[in-house]
Amino acid sequence: MVVAPDSLWQYLTELFEHEYDHAVVYADAEQTVLHEGPIRLLATGWVELPSGRLLSPSAVHHVDTD
Repeated sequence: MVVAPDSLWQYLTELFEHEYDHAVVYADAEQTVLHEGPIRLLATGWVELPSGRLLSPSAVHHVDTD
């Protein structure tokens, strides 16, 4: 099977990026909330908010999606 580079990138993006209708993004172990609501978790580890703002993986301690 031959896969064009653009198709491969799109496949990997769909495989590793996830959108959540409701999530809580925490800044630290003490559970300081950075954001609550819909998010898009990018394959690079960055968190995209509905406003288009990006949260760095180094700024995010963890994300609850339940």
